[in-house]
Amino acid sequence: MGSRKDHRLTFLQSFVCGGTAGVTSRTLTSPLDVVKILSQVGIKDTQEGFLRAFSNLYKNEGLRAFWKGNFLGCMRLFPYTAIQFSAYTKFRRLFVDDMGYLSAGGALMAGSLGGITATCIMYPTDTVKTRLTAQHTKRSKAHYRGIIHAFRVVYRTEGITAFFRGMSTSVIGVVPFAGGTFMAYELLDRAWSVPSSHLTPLANFINGCIAAAFAQTFSYPFDTIRKKLQAYSTVLPHRGGVDVEFTGMVDAFIQTYKHGGMQGLWRGTTANLMKVVPYAGVMFMSFEACKRTFLYSNGFTVSPWSDIPKPGIDQTLTPGELREWQRNQRVIKRRVKLS
Repeated sequence: MGSRKDHRLTFLQSFVCGGTAGVTSRTLTSPLDVVKILSQVGIKDTQEGFLRAFSNLYKNEGLRAFWKGNFLGCMRLFPYTAIQFSAYTKFRRLFVDDMGYLSAGGALMAGSLGGITATCIMYPTDTVKTRLTAQHTKRSKAHYRGIIHAFRVVYRTEGITAFFRGMSTSVIGVVPFAGGTFMAYELLDRAWSVPSSHLTPLANFINGCIAAAFAQTFSYPFDTIRKKLQAYSTVLPHRGGVDVEFTGMVDAFIQTYKHGGMQGLWRGTTANLMKVVPYAGVMFMSFEACKRTFLYSNGFTVSPWSDIPKPGIDQTLTPGELREWQRNQRVIKRRVKLS
């Protein structure tokens, strides 16, 4: 991202790039996400270690269990990442100086605001995804029989506020995670010895991985508490599988610490880092690849495989302005030929 001219894409193109990146990453890393959620909620079969959790899940529920909730996850992540990247692009313009430079603090603020925007809009779908994933039982015995059924049952038995339970924790947690990820990615983007337009997909993947590892390590306890708040319900067997009782966000932190110590707050970190690190790497790589395809299609670059500007093209134009300029150039050429 760095100093790249995102105004060369339309809003819809930025939206599609963000959504495509989210769906691609979510599907490839779904098995790690399922094990991570079960570990965070406190399901007994996941407390014997990372590899044993995979083994127990496969033994109890089969291969399809690793993609449990993936369809809803993709339905949520397409608009979520699309909103996040689009909002980040809009917010970062508020923090760049007259020379187009974005400071680390500006990147942190833009990333945080983009993450908060997406989180607030898409939070109910994340709650339902967590409920479906945390059931940890055969489909025939499941309390929720599917996405629509889960929405109906939660609304009917617990009210609309249940969909937003834990959102304050999530908003607090998204500041260090989303803000830290985008800040680290911007800084890493500048750290390479070549211009950002020459960065390979592998370089974008590495940047995303390092940025996510940095941000996720610090924000993980907030994610753990959020999952417990989302999964917890007095109308479900065993409180929805949650291993502690609590009365709110602060009490959830206290009870989790009392029950499992610091390890309880970071339970599932291994699975999460193994999921989030490649997830972010694939996400940023996919976003940049999609972005380059649109830039080439819009006529700004020489190839869909790089961000190298096309000679003679004003890179400060928007796609609409470039099309108008190209039309004018064609008219001028025709007039020259006729004369």
